[in-house]
Amino acid sequence: MKNSVGVSRRAMIRGLAMSLTACALPLPLRADGERPHGAILLGARPKGSLLMEARRGQVELLGRGLGKTAIWGYGGSVPGPVIRVRQNEQVQVRFKNSLEQGSTIHWHGIRIDNKMDGVAGLTQEAVAPGESFDYRFTVPDAGSYWYHPHNRSWEQVARGLYGLLIVDEPEPLDVDHDLALAFDDWQLKADGSLEEESFSAIGERAHGGRIGNVMTVNGQSDVRFAVRSGDRVRVRLCNTANSRILVLRVGGCGASVIALDGQPVAPRTPSASDLILAPSQRVDLVLEMNGAPGSRAVIWENSDMRLPLVRFVYHDSDRNNRQHKPVRKLADNPVPAPDRRKPLKVELEMTGGAMGGMRSALYKGKKMTIRELVDGPGLIWAFNGVAGMPEKPLFSARRGQTVELDMINNTAFAHAMHMHGHHMSEIRRVRQTRKGPRFMDTRPDWRDTILVDRAEAVKVAFVADNPGKWMLHCHMLEHQAGGMSTWFEVV
Repeated sequence: MKNSVGVSRRAMIRGLAMSLTACALPLPLRADGERPHGAILLGARPKGSLLMEARRGQVELLGRGLGKTAIWGYGGSVPGPVIRVRQNEQVQVRFKNSLEQGSTIHWHGIRIDNKMDGVAGLTQEAVAPGESFDYRFTVPDAGSYWYHPHNRSWEQVARGLYGLLIVDEPEPLDVDHDLALAFDDWQLKADGSLEEESFSAIGERAHGGRIGNVMTVNGQSDVRFAVRSGDRVRVRLCNTANSRILVLRVGGCGASVIALDGQPVAPRTPSASDLILAPSQRVDLVLEMNGAPGSRAVIWENSDMRLPLVRFVYHDSDRNNRQHKPVRKLADNPVPAPDRRKPLKVELEMTGGAMGGMRSALYKGKKMTIRELVDGPGLIWAFNGVAGMPEKPLFSARRGQTVELDMINNTAFAHAMHMHGHHMSEIRRVRQTRKGPRFMDTRPDWRDTILVDRAEAVKVAFVADNPGKWMLHCHMLEHQAGGMSTWFEVV
């Protein structure tokens, strides 16, 4: 799995001492009810329109007292503020761009009105430096989502422009704490500054993407929470990294999966696949803090080596003796079920990249050699032989029509395929092996991002019920920048 999901060992070896030193720094635990260092606890809901300003900032990514890194962030911080609303409420955000590049806000995973989707060049123009744009939309689905730019996203997200959006269910779960955690990795130089030269490097685009050498949770390198034995904690985990595929493990407590990409699932013990988070994917867990007083529970990251990302430190003696209700399944969101009797069938073949053997592709209607693509627009990947955003849609569907999409990965790397405006259900996964095709286990969970490993073909189905022009792309953002972008329309 380590090699097949595209996580490179060089990513953690390079700058390893810096990363491990930062993770080992002791931080004081706060008293019950206070905000632990580096945590985002879900707070009050915004009243009226919320101002979100993209601007420069300085943050201590390496830990307290180890210097600051210049970032771009909403409000100048990483992550940006948690936006928390109730299901079916309206979000009102005035986005102000105080950066030197055009930017937008894309509301990832929300089945949103198309003109509010935030894709520069498709649903709106990029908001110019010094200008503002008002986003107003209703959130139909409860769950854990996030927001980030969709203009030069491979650079702007890597600089720190992202935040979490939480939509509360009408009936809250019986938990003692509700935590939202954004996992990220950063390419930092020895002095703690961002390695900006890598933003446009063709080598990053052609391989697994821009993998960092320092990992953070909510912008911090060491996050700890004070808990009591007997507490129940809901944790909302979001992979905001450009390209790193997280392989998570939970130890020192019980755990149940209750949602994936914001959509509820029947509570279950996490499988290995449940805790593999491709870029942009989310998982909601309920943690039963059943460890002994004075012990610890840990969320580990195991994509390349074992790193503790989040520590839950049990109080030495205090216990929570409250009797919790059994963990129940969250109410389903109103995502329509596909009717597979007469679907619109679409194929999407992924080609290109290092060791991919792609010799040419179409770009803006012109056939170009791979050398011309690399030297010109900097493209090295293609969908159905087309590199970059095409002028014509991948497909057009009638509103309410079921679509079956076959995503075929004929490259040497994994791809996190993200669909805007809809959620999709996996119905078949086949892996090509030396002994022939192997049918893999699938779960019909709703997701907005599907990880397609190398030599895999994944068939998904969804109802095209949201009118407009919608992007479909690899959320390894360097792959998107290198050509893995297309769009479809619902008419």
